[in-house]
Amino acid sequence: MVARRFLVVHDDSDFDLHYDTDDGFEVFQFQLYSLTSVPPHQQKIFGAEQDTPVVNDSDLVAISDKLRLVSVNDSEPEPSAADLLKSDEELARLLQAEEEALMLQQYVASENPREFDSRVRPHVSQVRMYEDATRQEAARKSVPMEELEEKALVSLAKEGNFKPSKIEQDHAFLLQLLFWFKRSFRWVNSPSCHDCGNETVGQGMAPPLPSETLYGASRVELYRCTVCSQLTRFPRYNDPMKLVETREGRCGEWANCFTFYCRAFGYESRLILDFTDHVWTECFSQFLGRWMHLDPCEGIYDKPLLYEKGWGKKLNYVIAIAKDGVYDVTKRYTRKWHEVLSRRTIITEPSLSSLLSNITKESRRGFASQLLSIIEVRDMEENKELERSLHAEDDESLSLPGRRSGNEEWRKSRLEMGSDKLSSSACPVRLCVDEHVTRIYNAFRPILYQFVGEELTKSEAVEVLRITKGILLDLSKSPYKTRRTSIDSVLDNPKFQKLLPSFDDLLGALSLEKKVNTDGRVEFCLVGDPVVTSLALPVALDALDDMIYILNKCENYGKDMFLLPFLKLNRIHSGSAIASSEELPFGIITSAFDGTRISKWEEPNGARGCWVVYRTFGNEMFELVAYELMSANDAPERDPMDWILEGSSDDGISWQVLDKQTSQFFEDRFQRRTYTISSANFPCNVFRFRFLAVRDIQSNSRLQIGSIDLYAKSIGKLRA
Repeated sequence: MVARRFLVVHDDSDFDLHYDTDDGFEVFQFQLYSLTSVPPHQQKIFGAEQDTPVVNDSDLVAISDKLRLVSVNDSEPEPSAADLLKSDEELARLLQAEEEALMLQQYVASENPREFDSRVRPHVSQVRMYEDATRQEAARKSVPMEELEEKALVSLAKEGNFKPSKIEQDHAFLLQLLFWFKRSFRWVNSPSCHDCGNETVGQGMAPPLPSETLYGASRVELYRCTVCSQLTRFPRYNDPMKLVETREGRCGEWANCFTFYCRAFGYESRLILDFTDHVWTECFSQFLGRWMHLDPCEGIYDKPLLYEKGWGKKLNYVIAIAKDGVYDVTKRYTRKWHEVLSRRTIITEPSLSSLLSNITKESRRGFASQLLSIIEVRDMEENKELERSLHAEDDESLSLPGRRSGNEEWRKSRLEMGSDKLSSSACPVRLCVDEHVTRIYNAFRPILYQFVGEELTKSEAVEVLRITKGILLDLSKSPYKTRRTSIDSVLDNPKFQKLLPSFDDLLGALSLEKKVNTDGRVEFCLVGDPVVTSLALPVALDALDDMIYILNKCENYGKDMFLLPFLKLNRIHSGSAIASSEELPFGIITSAFDGTRISKWEEPNGARGCWVVYRTFGNEMFELVAYELMSANDAPERDPMDWILEGSSDDGISWQVLDKQTSQFFEDRFQRRTYTISSANFPCNVFRFRFLAVRDIQSNSRLQIGSIDLYAKSIGKLRA
């Protein structure tokens, strides 16, 4: 351990920082965040004397004791003469490479546009089918719209947005449509035998039948069953309505059908044709104010560098095809334009521009002048954006994965394996919207007290909890805007009927109420914002499962019911969290604090060390008495095994060890383990977990945790 002291200058203020070199550079960045409120992903650190950039521990070694911190949101420091020279030299090198590629293109590219035209034209006709109102209506009927609408609103609520605008809702719904499509459409490497369902092997191609050409299948693949030897036909349909019915195919069918779905729901959409053999979708996001990349095969959105940086593709032409024209959008998908230019040898750039312009003019015939004006303004804005994107700085913390769709042998043959990492990024500070979790946990207190007061046996208590779970399951399956369910059948159980008043707090936490109708029927129904109920129901169901599991295993029923892990009182909530890294979009750090089993925090490089820092809401001080960690849904090799929990009472400047654990073992998935704090009576406003190792660090690089819950000696009054 080496203790160092730095004087940090930021915004005309000086900050004193004490740093333990064993903690690592990420912790150093968080200490800066604690002092200056500049999040780690927005920090630019320089040695104050020589303006030397500091990006890791080794850079700190060369710095004496004075640092300068700049937020990326602030004005950038004036570049030095050396930086300007380097920047000019780099720009000159790129421009020269681009000029050489264009000169080469004049000699090797054909001036005959037919080849290019023949590859684009069929897709122009294809996207016109998306505009048929009857087809769109049929497509919408195949989508569980209310379910996706609910998920979209819940996703916004998890970010603290309970009153989203129409634009925000539309954006969130589009993402849920993408995730639903990824789950519901089937990738076909080789089709199952139509006679016996067993595996098949390819036998070449066959001419299409009239019933297949009716739906645009110009190609039909033949496969022979490895068991019964019967032939199975796999028509490559192009009619998007037929694909809504079959729900299977490869990237061509996936992108074709998903783009059609996007149009059916009113999104301005394009089919994106990559001449190196891939297809995906773009939609214009009113929320982002620009075109957004969506790949239905991968379930990834707004990551246009996925193919070049993640898959390792050598792109040449990326063409967007829409009802209003055809566009060359290659520049959105590359940061190596001079290299891409050297591979664009089908047609010269002027001829390409002329060809696309002519097709676009044909597509726009008959458009109203007002609509044309809007589209032309958008075109100009997009062209500016494409030029800017070529020179945009990459986010070095963003890791993009190799291809996931298709079997491994096929992906290897296409050289698209790339990295085995999922999309991950440095983690920003995220707000934990989880007060409902604390309210639900606290709501079990009167229920457990009533169990004891009514002298219920353990089996009777379990039965009451199972009845409650059944009621909540019925509610979760009912339409989210009008949730209600009758409880008359369970009121025949005298124990449950007598205990019913003790469930009032739980109903309140779920934004539900008990209602007696004029006909005497008793119901549970909504009493407030339905999104609050949608957000809270999964938490309550998981909490009931935990309580039933603990009760069944409990040997001292009654005596231990008012202690952890039974009664989870005073859970700290509504703070902010930041982590060393996180998986996008589902493994973000706040997933560890949302109270549900279906989510988890995943750190892609956390097997040998990573961290989480939790700052309390309003910097309120809490005396931590216990905490719980829950294993995630799968991959036990990623479970944490060794860790240290620390607390700080001065916003992260100094730390005290609150707990240390080694060789911990989670026997089951979704298993909660409770740890008590021996060094209580130490008020803290920041908590830090330093995870040192996972269960298997030899064959695995990741750490994952289902949930983290912190329990204080007491907490303030919850909001109504």
